Amino acid sequence: MKASQFYISTLREAPADAEVVSHQLMTRAGMIKKLGAGIYSYMPLGLRVIHKVEAIVREEMNRAGAVELTMPVVQPAELWQETGRFDKMGPELLRIQDRHGRDFVVQPTSEEVITDIARQDLRSYKQLPRNLYQIQTKFRDERRPRFGLMRGREFIMKDAYSFDWDQAAAKASYQVMATAYRRIFDRFGLTYRAVAADSGAIGGDLSEEFQVIAATGEDAIVYCPSSDYAANLEKAEALAPAGPRPAAVQALSRTPTPGKSTCADVALLLGVPLVSTVKSLVLATEELGVAGEIVKTRIWLLLLRGDHDMNEVKVSKVPGLDGGFRFATGAEIEAHFGCKAGYLGPIGLKQPVTVVADREVAVMADWICGANEVDFHLTGVNWGRDLPEPELVADLRNVAEGDASPDGKGVLAIERGIEVGHVFYLGTKYSRAMNATFLGEDGKPAFFEMGCYGIGITRLPAAAIEQNHDERGIIWPDAIAPFAVVICPIGMDRSADVKAAAEKLHDQLRDNGVDVLLDDRGERPGAMFADWELIGVPHRVVISDRGLKDGQLEYQHRRDSVPTKVAVSDVFAFVTGRLAIAALPTL
Repeated sequence: MKASQFYISTLREAPADAEVVSHQLMTRAGMIKKLGAGIYSYMPLGLRVIHKVEAIVREEMNRAGAVELTMPVVQPAELWQETGRFDKMGPELLRIQDRHGRDFVVQPTSEEVITDIARQDLRSYKQLPRNLYQIQTKFRDERRPRFGLMRGREFIMKDAYSFDWDQAAAKASYQVMATAYRRIFDRFGLTYRAVAADSGAIGGDLSEEFQVIAATGEDAIVYCPSSDYAANLEKAEALAPAGPRPAAVQALSRTPTPGKSTCADVALLLGVPLVSTVKSLVLATEELGVAGEIVKTRIWLLLLRGDHDMNEVKVSKVPGLDGGFRFATGAEIEAHFGCKAGYLGPIGLKQPVTVVADREVAVMADWICGANEVDFHLTGVNWGRDLPEPELVADLRNVAEGDASPDGKGVLAIERGIEVGHVFYLGTKYSRAMNATFLGEDGKPAFFEMGCYGIGITRLPAAAIEQNHDERGIIWPDAIAPFAVVICPIGMDRSADVKAAAEKLHDQLRDNGVDVLLDDRGERPGAMFADWELIGVPHRVVISDRGLKDGQLEYQHRRDSVPTKVAVSDVFAFVTGRLAIAALPTL
């Protein structure tokens, strides 16, 4: 490929709405162009990256035994109504009507359609297992699309769906996909972690996210540096404290804390560690009548240590809160505690509440909490002596750095990540909703056991840039770079020798399966080098008259601070030696 025949359009400055590095650099490098909020055109350079991502995914999915198909972007609402998602999903699901007034959706995912295909065609256990996948455009009507391809409305995703006859077979299919995903992400050349993820209402432990490590990541990843343990923050367990509760030493005391409504401020005022304070969080659950009216409201008081944060996913699994909850209103708080938020506690309540203590709080002694009176807190609070034992004790909090690892092999650390893949065991959630059955070995109908497996195709290049860039631009891993090698001839239009050497090396690399581009635009060296550093091609060869007279060319990797001089006769072997050719999909 020659640059004069390609489409290259770089910018000096990023648009004002480009908030993150990947959005800024992809726009400046001419890889994407904004058409509307969260909607982008993939320009030739960007599309080459996307195609390389797709090629790796496709190769490894096929290798794992999955079979590719394509399902429609626009899908009839009837299928989504069968599962209830047409009404349950929020405004992120784009609903449209055709000229006849029939309802359709622009799909964000395809569980309904693939389940419909399975119930039509897979009639016997002898046809199982099956795994079908697609690489397809999706649409999610984000309320606030931002960060370029990181959170767009239209995006490309690989979604796969497995069908099995029982849970054991489904778990085996899940493990095949989990292994395939590790091969895929290894080939991308990115630093990533596979972390245990929450399975939501379905339950179970078969759910993993694949997170590209990046300081700008939206997700917190918890891991143990001395073991293989890794989980997302929602899933990571905070172990119960070791040892019994200490004996009470202090007397209960009503202590003035004027204007101090947070645990941190109270601890500073009283000169005590923040870990000796307890924060109060008030939730509400509602019991509905036949007509959907609220017939009963129950108020819950959650107690967490002052330095800890509530984990909503964990709270949603507490018996009684697992049907859904909300934060209590100011009026509900006043009615039950006789006080506004900021000075709340479990002693001296106006009306009964259900008290749930985090594991840490349940073994604390001589702790500090609100006195249910503005400008006052209670010190020296102790379970059993000053108030009843909590009605429930549970893991309610986010883990923190330095907590013990659940596998007992060290302490936890936290880093940021960008989710680019997820493998998930669905069970019979969709097959039951859509009455999708097959005849089992016993001749009786059974519901398919399903799994789903996604990779954000267009999100992945953005994540790669967030992890791999410097002040000059992008630094692509070899496997997904738009071009693996760029040849930069200086004065090619003025020197027959430079032109001949450049074209010879270009043809040699091209004929040996290397994605190479020859920059024959006649740009000045500074402008030419700046373009390719911005675009991020990992390997660069510079050819000049002066170098040729000395029998040398200059090679420089995008991460190298200085070029390496290479003999003209050795340059082909040298460059191909720096490339992992077997791992590079070509276009």
